[in-house]
Amino acid sequence: MTQGPDIRELGTVAEIRRGIMRLHGLPSCVLGQLIEFGGGARGFVIGFTDVEVLALVLGREQALRVGQQVAVSQQPLRMPVGHDFLGRVVSALGEALDGDAAAAPEDWRPMFAEAPGILQRTPVERQLRTGIRAIDTMIPLGLGQRELILGDRMTGKTTLALDAMLSQQGQGVLCIYCSIGQSHQKLRQVVDVLRDRGALAYTAVVAAPASHEASEQFLAPYAAAALGEHFMAQGRDVLVVFDDLSKHAWAYRQLSLLLELPPGREAYPGDMFYMHAQLMERAGQLGRGQHGGSMTFLPICETQQGDVTGYISSNLISMTDGQLYLSSELFYEGLKPAIDVGLSVSRIGNKVQTPALRWATGSLRLDLLQYQELVRLTRFSAVLPENLAVRRRRGALLRRLMAQPAHEPMSLEDQMLLFYAFQTGRLDHVSEDGLAVCLRGLSGRVAAFAQDVLRDHPALTPPVRAKLDAALGAVLDPYTQQEATAHAV
Repeated sequence: MTQGPDIRELGTVAEIRRGIMRLHGLPSCVLGQLIEFGGGARGFVIGFTDVEVLALVLGREQALRVGQQVAVSQQPLRMPVGHDFLGRVVSALGEALDGDAAAAPEDWRPMFAEAPGILQRTPVERQLRTGIRAIDTMIPLGLGQRELILGDRMTGKTTLALDAMLSQQGQGVLCIYCSIGQSHQKLRQVVDVLRDRGALAYTAVVAAPASHEASEQFLAPYAAAALGEHFMAQGRDVLVVFDDLSKHAWAYRQLSLLLELPPGREAYPGDMFYMHAQLMERAGQLGRGQHGGSMTFLPICETQQGDVTGYISSNLISMTDGQLYLSSELFYEGLKPAIDVGLSVSRIGNKVQTPALRWATGSLRLDLLQYQELVRLTRFSAVLPENLAVRRRRGALLRRLMAQPAHEPMSLEDQMLLFYAFQTGRLDHVSEDGLAVCLRGLSGRVAAFAQDVLRDHPALTPPVRAKLDAALGAVLDPYTQQEATAHAV
């Protein structure tokens, strides 16, 4: 059988400068279209002038020369995707970075794909288990949500995201960690934590370290989103962490200045908002007609001296479904995770929580904020009225319950039992040993009943609460009696 002619549009390299290539010809190319330079070298169209096409070189540019002929591929820039990428560390182009053989792709997906339309989506109704008490109880997240994590340097942003990934073990949620502009040492530490905790088996790491070209750092989050969309299209739930989008914005600013685009606020290009909004819109919960998969985004953004009004941070706040703000002051006070409840919010709200968890945690946010205000107002008071003293003791206990060591996630069953015990006053006079038991988890001690409450009961009815009180009493009463005996002596 005779094949038809291969019609391709050809152009010529006019200039090469720091990863930016100016091409003559190519009158029909479009943004994002793949360009083949020969010898395996590739690039893609990133802009135009009146007489030239601007292209971004992927990889090394040393083998390219002025006057070289290039060809436009009929395909857009695509990312190889598939289950073989789980457990691997790959570049923004899908190349192996962990020393093993290249991952075998199941498919190729465009990096700059359009977000699902509104008719393809359904409301977010299922809770994402992060394992972090302060989040699951006061700032609950849903599968398909976009929740920004922001704070100054060294306040635990990456640790917070890693704990959310570790909590997906056994939940059927696949994870993608996108490292942008980080050092090789930090990337290695993240991979070691995931491997040691058994999370690397369901996690793909897409990395564009600081030593890589700015073009790869720019492409990394889009490559991670394309990989996540492959799993989402198969009906799977996916959690994607972008660490961090501040460095992605820096990389795009660098490229834009090299492209001689007019700079705007803080020298960022005018389409900076569009680039991040286009990325964030790709998250969501698909309907049953689309196999019902979801993709949840946890983008990370770095602030300067606690200023959340910066250009990139304020942009991301406006295009996400809430933010988790990590305070330097709380971090230095020793409260970890250092989540500022007053500045953090989840626009999904508690509708994704189970009725039992919602009842046990409904007032915790207000209680903690009132305790912080009470501490501020009574800081120099020597003696407090009894009612204020009781509120301050309970607030201090609540703040202690919200503190949590890194990489020790807690199940929703344990959280429900812990804060149910707090709400009913059972923890007010429990000894230190009793609190340690509670923080290690109570569902193992009342396993059958706790699972029954969370799974089968729409609400904590009086009969259910009576059974729950009896089950908790059998565990906590011995520690409460020890506390009372100690006070009597």
